[in-house]
Amino acid sequence: MVRTAARNPRALRNSLGKAGQKAGRATAGGYFGDGLAIAARAILDDARIALTDDRLTDAEAVHDLRRAFKRWRSLMRLLTGPLGEPADRMRVGARDLMRALSSSRDAQAALDALADVGKSDLPFSATSRKTIETRLTHLRGEAEAAGFTPELRRSATHYIEQAALSLTQWPLAALRFDAIADELTATYRRARRRIPAHWLTADADTLHELRKRVVEYRHQLELVEPLQPRAAKVWAQNAQRLRGQLGACQDLTVLESFTALRGPLAPWRSKLLPLIRDRREHHLNAAARLAKLLFAQKPKAFRAWIGALQRARDDGTDQTPPSRRQVKTRQTP
Repeated sequence: MVRTAARNPRALRNSLGKAGQKAGRATAGGYFGDGLAIAARAILDDARIALTDDRLTDAEAVHDLRRAFKRWRSLMRLLTGPLGEPADRMRVGARDLMRALSSSRDAQAALDALADVGKSDLPFSATSRKTIETRLTHLRGEAEAAGFTPELRRSATHYIEQAALSLTQWPLAALRFDAIADELTATYRRARRRIPAHWLTADADTLHELRKRVVEYRHQLELVEPLQPRAAKVWAQNAQRLRGQLGACQDLTVLESFTALRGPLAPWRSKLLPLIRDRREHHLNAAARLAKLLFAQKPKAFRAWIGALQRARDDGTDQTPPSRRQVKTRQTP
């Protein structure tokens, strides 16, 4: 079996990105559903590969499966407005299925955070660092063995087949671009509302909820990027950067939890905590700058900008549509 979307960052992005290009070409007359169907099938194909490619380690398979299901859930969120309860039920089912793998993700998050704090001078020996890495790797392996079981593989396979069947029954071809743009605007609004008033004092739950909304938003952006690649690509890249900064904060929170009393990293708590807090502040400052840029416009202006991209695409003009700031200015009496 030839792998199409694992381990190669560009290929991973293209399960929605390449399909998004076809979706962009399908907007003539306002229809967008054929492109969404292509994107949905591509995501399910990626999930199947994660479950069936015996060349993958368990860690690689879990990573690829979680990534595919995140994209799928983002797409189901986009379809919940026009399709209603069936799409929302699929989204919730995918979320519940992936919760079994959360423990293995926590151990990997702690490893990523350890690499992050390692950018500073660590106040312990190389031997201690190796011991920490070994403990976290062992925890990850145990969690994968407990979560990524044959039963979960069967459940995921069954879910994927049911999802594929649903795609053949849903009226995707009749969906208009306006309905999808409205749902993308709703995602934008949800993310914007989650921005903390005071970043440095925001709690972990607040940041985690914001990150989930930004992840959703980033994946959905891939479908509108082909409408105006140059402008939307920069836009999507900023969303990805914000996602990265918030993800680093989440990883550091997990690492800190492992240093609690009787935790696996408790012996190094006093040395790790100052480094964790320093890196967290660094990432929060960067996230605040990115969020201010990414969510500068109100949702109404955001929706108008998407509409301008779509109209320029449908008209077949080479002229760049109005920028988000220009759209906002034109709406002002």
